[in-house]
Amino acid sequence: MNNEKGGDLMGYLESINWDIIKKDLQEGLEKGMAAMKQGVIVAQKKAEELTEEGKRQYKILTLKARIHEAVNDLGAKAYALMSGTRPKNPALDAGVKDIMARIKDLEAQIAIFEGSGSEASPKARPKARKKKLI
Repeated sequence: MNNEKGGDLMGYLESINWDIIKKDLQEGLEKGMAAMKQGVIVAQKKAEELTEEGKRQYKILTLKARIHEAVNDLGAKAYALMSGTRPKNPALDAGVKDIMARIKDLEAQIAIFEGSGSEASPKARPKARKKKLI
């Protein structure tokens, strides 16, 4: 009985067209590899985009910190001018004008970076002001 079953199995295995199976397996493997390569390419591009966005956000944060420092300098300078024995108009002082120019330059740099993002962040867009109807 073992010989009969073994013979039937051998006959069945001999009747299978192994070339077709091999071809189908190779095609499936090639399609799978192509899909995997495409997925890796997409993931790599996304990682690059996120890296660039992170760098952009870091530069914006650094510029905002520099503006904060300049505003502190401006306040200190204005206070010093106005609190002396002979108060002076801060708007006429060259040091105040220099600090103001530095702040405006930093704000312009931020505007450039905020405009270069893939999507403008909600914080980058000016808020529409609602008019009060009374």
